[in-house]
Amino acid sequence: MLDTVQHPQPQSGVQQNHLADEFGETLRLAVPMMLTQLGQIAMMTTDLALIGRLGEDSVAAAALAHTVYFISFTFGLGLVAAVSPLAAQAFGAGDPRRIRRSLRVGLWVSLLISLPMMASPLYGEEILLALGQAPHSAALAQHYLYGLAWGIAPALGFIALRGMMSAVNHPQPPLWITIAAIPANALLVYALIHGLYGLPRLGLFGAGLATTLVNFGTFFAALGIVAYRKPFADYHTLVHLWRIDWPLMRELIMIGAPISFSLLMEYGLFSSAALLMGLISTTALAAHQIALQVTAVLFMIPLGIGLAATVRVGHAFGRNEPDGVKRAGLVAALLGIALVAALTLAIVLTRYPLARLFFGGGDTSEATVELTATLLLVGATFFIADGLQSIMGGALRGLNDTRMTLVFAAIGYWGIAFPIAWVLAFHAHLGAVGVWIGLSIGTFVYAGLLILRFQRLARKLTA
Repeated sequence: MLDTVQHPQPQSGVQQNHLADEFGETLRLAVPMMLTQLGQIAMMTTDLALIGRLGEDSVAAAALAHTVYFISFTFGLGLVAAVSPLAAQAFGAGDPRRIRRSLRVGLWVSLLISLPMMASPLYGEEILLALGQAPHSAALAQHYLYGLAWGIAPALGFIALRGMMSAVNHPQPPLWITIAAIPANALLVYALIHGLYGLPRLGLFGAGLATTLVNFGTFFAALGIVAYRKPFADYHTLVHLWRIDWPLMRELIMIGAPISFSLLMEYGLFSSAALLMGLISTTALAAHQIALQVTAVLFMIPLGIGLAATVRVGHAFGRNEPDGVKRAGLVAALLGIALVAALTLAIVLTRYPLARLFFGGGDTSEATVELTATLLLVGATFFIADGLQSIMGGALRGLNDTRMTLVFAAIGYWGIAFPIAWVLAFHAHLGAVGVWIGLSIGTFVYAGLLILRFQRLARKLTA
């Protein structure tokens, strides 16, 4: 008689199956998140392209306005980013009430923090003048900021809603909303800038106002989906919305505030790097800006994986599965390295065509093209390190571990990256290349510290 007893599958096979499942789940979450982020970049690029038709002064003013706007917006972004790990942990633990509470406090924080955050955009002209900017440029930037400022609350609210939807394994609705918003945003920006279809001609103010209106549109679309579409409606997230859950709000702030300060440190580093480039030469600054623009697009890939890592690690943490936590972090890191390495290789191989795409092929721009291509080559290691830090930072958020991330950001960015960039650029006479080498070294240290931190916490969970 044949032995019909099913013997246990070898442990290695079980592990391989778990890893394969984790790869599939991470990709299923990450791809819509990547595309949503790319959609946000597409809208910003469209805005700049349409503003460009108003002239160089308007483009320069818009750049100054974005600098003022994003400093305040980034602080709020870090706070509402904490909705995702809180909701993901609740989903893993099978606690729908905590999912509902997490979103509610995220929406309240979006509203409450936006009120003081509006101060800097509304007083942007005074801030820019204090920073030594030309009065004409500061005045133009203020027109744009008057339109942008009112959209902070709905933009943050959309991020909170997006975090909750992703935490319950449904990241697709924010993607569809963003895709629909891209042409709507372009049409509205163009119409309000130039006064089409009976609308007033508002110039730069119209461009900012259009962005605000689109922010309100995306927010209310996401709110309607969460309120009335399954499976989100089953969580009854808007029940008792007027009640502020102070204990959970404090928890969200404790998790989100270090994220905000880490993002501000990163933003400050790259702003300072641009200032260093300006001290070197106009060519260096132009090449740096284009190389960073390419980096920003590339960064959306690991950012999407990092957002997925927050959810997957949060799910496992909520289920109290230490092996699942370790597996989610490992898979996210491997997936990120593979994708970013492939894209980095593509950028290195096409660095000259990419540079000429922005500067053309004339003799006058050849020096800038050459330097841009060189920075893209030097930046190959930076791209991978930046992707890793984004992914591992996301994994640590899934464990609510954000304070040490802030410490590591201070060490990597300001203790290592900036000093090395300064020394190599001006004392080793490497110029723009030295700045990028400094950025690469500091970011690699930051990423390495995050990896070690995640490994340590994962081991503590299994102990």
